[in-house]
Amino acid sequence: MSHTLRLALITDVFPSPVDYPRLDERLAAAVEQGATLAALPELPMHRWVPATKNARDEDAEEPGGPRLRALCEAAQRHGIALLGGSIEKDTAGRRVNAALLVDAEGKLAARYHKIHLPAEEGFWETSHYEAGTLPPEVVELDAWKLGMQICSDINRPTASQLLAAQGVELLLHPRATPPNSYRRWKRVLGATAIMSGCYLASINRPGGRVGEDTGAPSLVFDPFGEVVAETDEPLVVVPIERDTLRTARKEYPGYLDFHDGLYARGWQAMRRSGED
Repeated sequence: MSHTLRLALITDVFPSPVDYPRLDERLAAAVEQGATLAALPELPMHRWVPATKNARDEDAEEPGGPRLRALCEAAQRHGIALLGGSIEKDTAGRRVNAALLVDAEGKLAARYHKIHLPAEEGFWETSHYEAGTLPPEVVELDAWKLGMQICSDINRPTASQLLAAQGVELLLHPRATPPNSYRRWKRVLGATAIMSGCYLASINRPGGRVGEDTGAPSLVFDPFGEVVAETDEPLVVVPIERDTLRTARKEYPGYLDFHDGLYARGWQAMRRSGED
């Protein structure tokens, strides 16, 4: 079992097939630097469609569609696991914002659907897809326990605590956020890493694209909430250390119990009260 996972943060997007050779370049460079997992920003195979309320049929695809195939083929070509995403239609035909985790053989290992959707200027997400209906789950990849959340999901702590209770070691958090809210995001992300007792990698969409109000550093925090990486560079490789995780979980607040049953009863009671 490896005690170090080398994670590549790719602060770049690939919204058109003409951009896919650049994805190959990023992945090849990541592998050359020893990375075994690469992570992309939110909806990396799209232009930032929520910049307007105009939803188009071609922005969404069936599971296994061309954007996912492009991610799988790129991962297989370079022998590296890859976190990407797209707007998918789920089994009920609903459009959802999906994070897609592909293994180094190019096979889909896990998907997660964004739950908390903004509806404001530049981020009209409720006009483009619906909220996910399943809680996040830990997935094991190369003996590492990984979890996924997408952008504004991190502002509601219930799901990250659920992942923590499942023993998540690295929480992957693709996002699309503007520069003017960066300080707040940085505080929230660092606190989440501490409370969850895990590494947290948040990969942001780059700035400078026409019609997109995004652009602020990608970040990696260790389980003590310390910044391991803070970068606008298109590619940075970061070590994730299992020994650091073990140390954090022996110290406060890492050793505190998760009283899941107690909180579940509280949520149920609140729901019953709202129905009365």
